[in-house]
Amino acid sequence: MKKLKQILSNKNTVTLIAAVLIVVVLYFFYNWRVSQATSPVRVPYAIQAIAPRTEITKEMIGYLEMPQSAMKGNVLTNENTQILGMYTNVNASIPVGSLFYKSQIVRKEELPDSFLIDIEDGYVAYNFDVNIKTTYGNSMYPGNYVDVYFKGEDNDGKLMIGKLIENVKILAVKDSAGRHVFETTTEDRTPSQIIFAVTNEIHLLLRKAEYIRNAELILVPTNASLQVDGENVAINVTSETIKEYINSKATEVDEGVVDDTSTGTITETPTTGTGDDTQTTD
Repeated sequence: MKKLKQILSNKNTVTLIAAVLIVVVLYFFYNWRVSQATSPVRVPYAIQAIAPRTEITKEMIGYLEMPQSAMKGNVLTNENTQILGMYTNVNASIPVGSLFYKSQIVRKEELPDSFLIDIEDGYVAYNFDVNIKTTYGNSMYPGNYVDVYFKGEDNDGKLMIGKLIENVKILAVKDSAGRHVFETTTEDRTPSQIIFAVTNEIHLLLRKAEYIRNAELILVPTNASLQVDGENVAINVTSETIKEYINSKATEVDEGVVDDTSTGTITETPTTGTGDDTQTTD
């Protein structure tokens, strides 16, 4: 103990010991950093091209090992918590062989207009022009149900009004700038469009009705959302009379062939299935 005190009381000896300890620490720290930088890390990558707004599944992901020092930027390394079940952003297209980066991946609810992803097969989005008055003082919310009424004149000029479509679920309410009306409480936004999804047949029927002279479609709130337990109720056409009247005012373009006499060829003319395929005759 006495010798140790003598050694520690010698400034030169203490300085030498401190220098040796610093060198040892630096040596091990340097080797640890080098080892960390050069040790291979298992990293997920895309084995197929992934388009924007696409859910990422396990079938799209492969794995490779690469040095951590080679990973530049915010590379995602944990597929379970950072990638699987997530979506590619609206401006992110991931090519084959690319790593996954933080800026490319978002949660479903973070996607602009994420409701469009949930539209069922066989259904299409329909945008309905509205204002404060027609939304009952901005009281129509996403998730609410509405019925669609038709108002017009029959062939004798008499007023015709009745329910045309029932049980339509509102998907979004937007203002004139395309912003969601109810996504913020810090500013008042005026509703300009209500978006819902309907079958192709009903979509075409509504588009025809839009172009009939002196006709109007009216949204009326319904309590359908209170009658179901987490399940969508069926969308129905409730008036065959009004449906027949609307169809009588438009002509659908059927699929057929066109004989091009200038070239001597025959080409198919497909039906597009949109409202542009109708001609109003009223």
